[in-house]
Amino acid sequence: MIPVTKPYLPNVKEFDEYINSIWERQWLTNNGPLVNELEIRLKEYLKLDHMLYVSNGTIALQLAIKALGLKGEIITTPFSFIATTSSIVWEGCKPVFVDVEEDTFNIDPAKIEDAITHRTSAILATHVFGNPCKIEAIQQVADKYGLKVIYDAAHCFGTTYNGKSVYEYGDISTTSFHATKLFHTIEGGAVFTKSPEVLKKMVHMRNFGHNGPEDFVEVGINAKNCEFHAAMGLCNLNHVDEILAKRKTLYEHYLKKLANVNARFQKINENTLYNYSYFPIVFETEELMMNCLEELKNEKVFCRRYFYPSLASLPFVRKQKMPVCDSIVNRILCLPLYHTLTVSDLDMIARIMLRVQNYPTQRTVKQDPDVLILEKQIDDLLKAEGFDTETKVPSN
Repeated sequence: MIPVTKPYLPNVKEFDEYINSIWERQWLTNNGPLVNELEIRLKEYLKLDHMLYVSNGTIALQLAIKALGLKGEIITTPFSFIATTSSIVWEGCKPVFVDVEEDTFNIDPAKIEDAITHRTSAILATHVFGNPCKIEAIQQVADKYGLKVIYDAAHCFGTTYNGKSVYEYGDISTTSFHATKLFHTIEGGAVFTKSPEVLKKMVHMRNFGHNGPEDFVEVGINAKNCEFHAAMGLCNLNHVDEILAKRKTLYEHYLKKLANVNARFQKINENTLYNYSYFPIVFETEELMMNCLEELKNEKVFCRRYFYPSLASLPFVRKQKMPVCDSIVNRILCLPLYHTLTVSDLDMIARIMLRVQNYPTQRTVKQDPDVLILEKQIDDLLKAEGFDTETKVPSN
């Protein structure tokens, strides 16, 4: 079986060293020494001044919205994971969707200005699949109208833009360290900001608003993470360069082998050192995409329709038509990509897709064995009752 992703797991002895230290200290959470060490090492690796390790990427978005005091409408993308939109709604704001670019899949800066009203307080944009948005263009609009900018950079670990970590941009950037990400801490996330004042506010908010044992200065939440998750992060950080290099090799092999598929690939923005976090492919037609999805599944290769459906169609938002996004979501697949995949695996995936495209009448049809057993049991019962199993009517 080939899943769409697999988490990187370090050598168990490497992990055990940290676990044994946790047992010795009996300090499990509440800003323990491993959490502090992880924050320091991540700031060094990413060359950033400020970051906070939090419980997950969704909490990171909610903290960002709360810390900036956002109200009213937030302009955002319809093409992202659901947490991008649900965090806006959860914090009592209204998402206003702006369509995406055909080639990068990111929010289209040229369309943002038309969506701004007197109620707009911010732009929340996603660097989709780790591909940086048109950051300067977004910032130019934000500056013109006095708007805050939050970047959902959940896919972006290791991506740089103009020589800096992509987390450097915006009033706040957020990320996810979930097990599906190329760098993970099992569960986890982070917030990044250049502002010491905003950082201090989020420090308090992450820990119930505490400013000492008996002093509370903010409305807060429990957004802390624990020593066990930090231990996994510290182990994985030792191997992240190796992971990034392997993913680049696989990504480039996909591009070569799928060159003759009737589909197109995401355009990575200029001045970007990409992290190869996903391999999305947009097929020429929805039919070809669905046929490839089904045939790959028959061969135990599991892809995902990231991101389907459009967030502008969710039941808890005002539905908006997004022509570019609506077209992409119906034709996109993310193919398997992770550190232990082999070139042979990718060759097989490419052969299956090309076979589906070039010989559509020769597709393999495999039935679920449980369904076949059930059908036989039904036929046996019908025969016992005197029915013709072909017509399903009584034989007499």
